[in-house]
Amino acid sequence: MSRVRVHNFSISLDGFCTGEGQSLDAPFGHAGGRLHEWFFRTRTFREMHGDSGGGTSVDDAVARTWEAGIGAEIMGRNKFGPQRGPWEDHEWTGWWGANPPFHTPVFVLTHYPRPSLEMEGGTTFHFVDVTPQEALRQAREAAGDLDVRIGGGVATVREFLRLDLVDHVHLAVVPIVLGRGERLWDGLEGLEERFETESVTTPSGVTHLTLTRR
Repeated sequence: MSRVRVHNFSISLDGFCTGEGQSLDAPFGHAGGRLHEWFFRTRTFREMHGDSGGGTSVDDAVARTWEAGIGAEIMGRNKFGPQRGPWEDHEWTGWWGANPPFHTPVFVLTHYPRPSLEMEGGTTFHFVDVTPQEALRQAREAAGDLDVRIGGGVATVREFLRLDLVDHVHLAVVPIVLGRGERLWDGLEGLEERFETESVTTPSGVTHLTLTRR
């Protein structure tokens, strides 16, 4: 069976993966870009956005594993956009422009489904009001023999971990303290018992944790 993976998921020293006050102008709230500066500097990030250059350090080598072998993604509505409640219109098509970097089917968890949205480059967003288990079944069917990535946001990753639906997790522990926002670890006491854990710290100060199901 295909694996379920989390990649390039940044977390602060005090366990927050996004700041307080998410909005259209502040996708990560008061955290700004601080959680992801390590990623913005990599060649992987720049290639995702059609640009050249970028670093080829260990940070880049770890970040690059996010795409290989992925056939579908599941994300929460908070990752797709800042709106809440019923869709006021269907003009919002995500943060990523006309050609999102996923290039696979993407299943967006929402209580307010809307028609599927086909984008350039092979990405199609499907808006589904289903349980995590059912979303995973649909994503696996779409992915075929390839793996499924849980793309975020925080509540979505936390719920899939709580339900023991994740096989591989890459966390980038960034040496900052946010103090407020949305924490990943709440309700996940004893999670480490399910995984083998490896870590590597890079010159950027980021510690990359890899958790692989035992």
